[in-house]
Amino acid sequence: MAFLEKSLRLSGEVMIPYTARLLDITMNNNAIPGDWKKAVVIPIYKGRDRSVVGNYRPDSLTSVVCKQLEHIITGCLRQVWEISGWLYVGQHGFRPRYSCQKQVVTFCQDIADSVDEGVRTDEIIIDFSKTFDLVPRERLLTKIAATEVDLRVVVWVKESLLGRPQRVTVDGQLSEEVRVTSGVPQGSALGPLLFLVHVTDIWRNVESNIWLIAVDCVIYRKIMVSSDDKLQMDQNRLREWAVENEMKINPCKSKAVNLTKDGVKERIMYYFGDQLTFKTRAYYI
Repeated sequence: MAFLEKSLRLSGEVMIPYTARLLDITMNNNAIPGDWKKAVVIPIYKGRDRSVVGNYRPDSLTSVVCKQLEHIITGCLRQVWEISGWLYVGQHGFRPRYSCQKQVVTFCQDIADSVDEGVRTDEIIIDFSKTFDLVPRERLLTKIAATEVDLRVVVWVKESLLGRPQRVTVDGQLSEEVRVTSGVPQGSALGPLLFLVHVTDIWRNVESNIWLIAVDCVIYRKIMVSSDDKLQMDQNRLREWAVENEMKINPCKSKAVNLTKDGVKERIMYYFGDQLTFKTRAYYI
């Protein structure tokens, strides 16, 4: 297997027919070699306390052969979903022509327009915990199967996710191998697209503006009267969506923000469940 991976790196276009043949074999036999699913996880430090496991992002080093095939599958899925318009237009990041910078510019323009109108805008920034790790595979596969995708591709994606073993490497030492029973692998070619598939229906039943920037989510709306509770109601709907889709919102890292040209005379407080856990801040522009 190591020899095959090295050949793929060095041979370039010469290996295309052989790669296509490998994909054809795996798709027609509904099976992927176990070695292709093995991953070595490198913890990437994100910041804050280095002794806290949650402050590291797990990046998976996977088979080069499998990554090549994942790129092909990813291209196929993107083509079908982009043409059909199935992916939510408010999703930016992990998509060609849908950069995070473009989304930020759109959001800032909306806020600037509100300021020019002298209207206050409230926003809630939602932080999801362990986004890639918590994606429920069965629900994800059900969503994929509901689109106009070749069933063989759905089965291939399923096979690529099931029975994935991984080990963690720290300072050159490897941990014991364990089976991964949920989520999509970070560091794979297919993982980011699968995450987008899982969250593409997050906007349903939400009346406020909602944007997804990579794995982050923000909802906001103009506040015309202090009794406006629609943003809170939308936040409640997002919480229900998260429970239904087995995603976890981190209330400690989520924030509510008041954006206004004048002082906030009557601040609206936003709740996570029955507790006032969102940190509400006011910014005068």
